Amino acid sequence: MSQQDLSSGTNTPVNSNVLDKEEEVAHASLPQKGFKDYILISFFCLLVAFGGFVFGFDTGTIGGFLNMTDFQERFGEVNAEGEHYISDIRTGLIVSVFNIGCAFGGIFLSKVGDVFGRRIGLMFSMVIYVVGIVIQISSQTHWYQVMVGRIITGLAVGCVAVLSPLFISETAPKTLRGPLVCCFQLCITLGIFLGYCICFGTKDLSDSRQWRVPLGLCFLWALFLVTGMVFMPESPRYLVEKSKIEEAKKSIARSNKVDSEDPFVYAEVELIQAGIDREALAGSASWKELITGKPAIFRRVVMGIMLQSLQQLTGINYFFYYGTTIFQAVGLEDSFETSIILGTVNFASTFVGIYIIERLGRRITLLGGSFWMFVCLLIYACIGSLRLFVNGHEGETYEASGNAMIFITCLYIFFFSSTWAGGVYTIISESYPLRIRSKAMAVATAFNWLWGFLISFFTPQITNAIHFYYGFVFAGCLLFSFFYVYFFVSETKGLSLEEVDELYAAKVAPWKSPKWVPKGENEAEAGDV
Repeated sequence: MSQQDLSSGTNTPVNSNVLDKEEEVAHASLPQKGFKDYILISFFCLLVAFGGFVFGFDTGTIGGFLNMTDFQERFGEVNAEGEHYISDIRTGLIVSVFNIGCAFGGIFLSKVGDVFGRRIGLMFSMVIYVVGIVIQISSQTHWYQVMVGRIITGLAVGCVAVLSPLFISETAPKTLRGPLVCCFQLCITLGIFLGYCICFGTKDLSDSRQWRVPLGLCFLWALFLVTGMVFMPESPRYLVEKSKIEEAKKSIARSNKVDSEDPFVYAEVELIQAGIDREALAGSASWKELITGKPAIFRRVVMGIMLQSLQQLTGINYFFYYGTTIFQAVGLEDSFETSIILGTVNFASTFVGIYIIERLGRRITLLGGSFWMFVCLLIYACIGSLRLFVNGHEGETYEASGNAMIFITCLYIFFFSSTWAGGVYTIISESYPLRIRSKAMAVATAFNWLWGFLISFFTPQITNAIHFYYGFVFAGCLLFSFFYVYFFVSETKGLSLEEVDELYAAKVAPWKSPKWVPKGENEAEAGDV
């Protein structure tokens, strides 16, 4: 591997002293740490991961709001029979504009985390979030006020979706990085589940408390996250990058329950500094570097965009945003109850994902998820299109077919939540060098929001036109995702953030990457012989 390959974006040769220093520190003998030594840092990372709860709670409540009588009377229209309803266009806008806000928030607001630190960035996002909730909860009869409020809350959630996984990946030890980043997804599923439960509990109220109570609880979630950030140590990588070495030492020491003068702390700071020094030789990072940077930065950015896009194209938000509506179509009298079942499966399955992401690795996890979700959606679409309705696509349905579709949906959500849900965030959070990490993650996440907008906006119109044939579209996307992961996604399990750069510099084929060993480990093994 040439020194030029290790540069971050120009032809400036890397100082050999920096490389020697990095290798020397990387091979330093660090103390073996047991489970108890990781409890505190894991708790800190869980505080950061709670940002995912904010996102999940919105996902779990908005579908319920659209089916609540008071919400329909205030923000809907009246049909020829005098019944209140919310049109497909209005439904699509209320649900989907949140994703547009998320896209802009991820790209632009996340810069606050680069300038003022990850902690300040997350606290700032919660201030924006509260503003959006106030606008929504104070709405009386104007549906577009709800829409504006959702755009503003989307700005905040988009920022959180970039900064939370980024913060965790920079703080967590590499042996726990995968599971801890997956905890962000765990909090999303917890938010979805509690959102379903709270909507179920308020749906029978006779006034605006139906939807204002769930919205009001959002103030509590924002307060909890801000309080957690007060006690959370700042990212040591951010502090070293800003030349705040003493603060970085204190952050590492606090997270690992050791003294700030412990040799372990010095070794960690030196390793981070060596990586930053290597990257800094190329100058300040720009947006252009996402295309021209080395090693293989553009390839990694495209991979992030594709994975985040395909996560949406699995069809998961088709079920989460419109779950209550979907299960009304299969003949259920109380579709809110089914939503709670789906939320429970989604939440419980994420624990499986936390386990297998490190056990099986990133590639196998995604490949298995793509295959089994493809099978589930194929069955779901076939039953819904051919065996659900007694006459045409309206009216009476076969109970057995409806029950089968609910079961298949639960199975599908299990495979999504245990694979692609956390797996994508894990890969994205550990695939980029520090200098461009927030920019690359913001761009990739923006595509997730973009596809979320398109799916949530057009789903009501599409389902009215082709009904459950829509499932075949997502099944086709899942088939494509299997081959994309196999040929284009490299395995990053067990690698430090600096070793990921080495992997791409070595130009290892993705399907061979699980067997690749970093240069330092090869030399260590040779020395032991």
